[in-house]
Formats: sequence, structure tokens, C-alpha cells
Amino acid sequence: MASSNTRQRKLARAKVDRQMVRRADQERRSRQLKAVFGGLFALVLVGVLGAWGLGAFDAKPVDTVAETCAWNPLDVAGNANLKDAGKPATSGMPTSGTAAMTIALNSGNVVAELDRTAAPCGAASLKYLADSGFYNDTKCHKLTHAEGDFALACGDPSGTGSGGAAYSWWVENPPAAEAPSAAPSTDASASAAATPSPAAATAKYPAGTIAMTPNLNGSQFVIFYKASTTDTPYSIVGKVTSGLDVVEKIAQAGTTANEAGEDTKPKQDVVVKTLTVVDTTPASPSAPAAPASPSAPAASGAATTPKPSASTAS
Repeated sequence: MASSNTRQRKLARAKVDRQMVRRADQERRSRQLKAVFGGLFALVLVGVLGAWGLGAFDAKPVDTVAETCAWNPLDVAGNANLKDAGKPATSGMPTSGTAAMTIALNSGNVVAELDRTAAPCGAASLKYLADSGFYNDTKCHKLTHAEGDFALACGDPSGTGSGGAAYSWWVENPPAAEAPSAAPSTDASASAAATPSPAAATAKYPAGTIAMTPNLNGSQFVIFYKASTTDTPYSIVGKVTSGLDVVEKIAQAGTTANEAGEDTKPKQDVVVKTLTVVDTTPASPSAPAAPASPSAPAASGAATTPKPSASTAS
């Protein structure tokens, strides 16, 4: 009997020992897991604090595309002659190379090269409006023929000169400074030959220059048919490549009084049947030479009527 009790006690003791071993093993594993997770948490916390210290969680500005052209709205309510034609995109337009513009007048075609490098906004606006048919069947409203200002103005569907598309932008490509006079010469005849005429020396807008009208430059543009010295700050957008004689014939026909009594309305109706703008190849480093105008060979250093350059009038 005693031996049986002793055996039971030994079995119970062994069972308790096994339970203690398992419990100790579980506690050991629990401590190991806590140590591992504690280490990982510490690493994560250090990383988060480091990133926070470096500004990783600071509010980030929203990425935006830089504006190339900021179109300023004009007061349509205050000027009934303005036409809401929407606005071109503020970015994404070509900013290099050239575009070809064809103005189909009722008296002939005028073809021009638009300079997208020097005047990206002017070129973009003309293309935007041309693509929408804005210019189709509109009249050119003004023909200036005063000394120093020889231009045909178009692009106002109202025909008043105070209308057009209801937006504008800054003067982006103003004319070059006045051309300097020729250097002094000890040879009187050479000096006389080298001295340009006043018109040639001070022309800001050579014949064939196409420019946008300030303040109403959303759609209004002018074509200079003779070299001009006007102080009006036009945005030069391009130059005529063919058809300038069409504008010259319009000028030769003369003007008549407009509704305001000004002698600036073309005597013959000048209608823009269509106006189109298409992209061309990038601008060539060497532009075609201007037509020679002097009847006699000019002396070295002689100044002639300046031609729109790639940076100013092309």
C-alpha cells in the first residue's frame, strides 16, 4: 500500500515538474518575442522620428505646370464690342520654332511667319482664335498713313477698333532700340553714302512686320506695309513672307472717314475671309536676307531699314 502511494506521489511530482518546464519555456519564448518586437518597434520609431525631423511629413505643395502665358480678362460688360471667345491654354504651347499664318483677304493672300520663340503668347493666341474661326469674314477696320505709322489693322469683328477677343497679355516682344547712325568718316562722299535716311535710322517696325495691338492684343493685329517709327508699344509676333504687295495696294487705294470722323477707314472693304495658322519646322539659324533697296552700292557700315530679327520681329 505504501509503495503504491509513493508511486502516485512520484507521478504527480513528475507531472508538476513537466508543467513547470513547459511554463518556463513559454515564458522564455514570450520574453524573446517581446524583445524582438520591442527592437523592431524601436527601429521603426527611430525611423519615423528621423523622417519627421527631416520634414517627410510636412505638407507638400501641389505640383503645378508653370504658366507660359497669363491671359488677362477684359471687361466684356463694360465694352460691348469685346467678344468672349474663351482663352488659350496658359501652358503647353510651342515656345520655339515658327508657325505659318495665312491671311486670305478678299483682295489676295498674305502669308507670314510667326516667331514662337520671341512671341509664344502672340503665336498661341493667333492659332487658338484661327482654329475657332474667330477671324473668318471679319473686316480690317483701320489703315494708318500718318508719317511714321503705316499699318493695316485687323482682328476686331465689331469693326470699331475697340473690340476683339476679351483677353490680353503683356508686351512680350517690343521693337528693337533705334538704329545708331553710321560712324564718322573723313571722306565726305563716303560719309554721305553711309548716313541712312531718318526713316531708315529710326524705324522700329520694318515693312512686313506683324504685331499685336497693345491692350487689345487678344485678337487685334497690324501689318506694317512701310517702315514705321510710331511709339505705340506693339508686341511683334512675326513678319510677312509673301503678299505684302496685297497690303500695299490696299494702302494705295486710300482711306475714308470712319464713324468717328477719322480718316482711317480703308476706302475699299478689306475682308479677312479666313485666317489659318499651322506649325512649321523650327526656326533656322540663318534667316533669308532682306530685299536690297538702295539703288547704289552702300559704303561699308551703311545702315539700311532694319529687318525683324529672330529676337525682335520674326
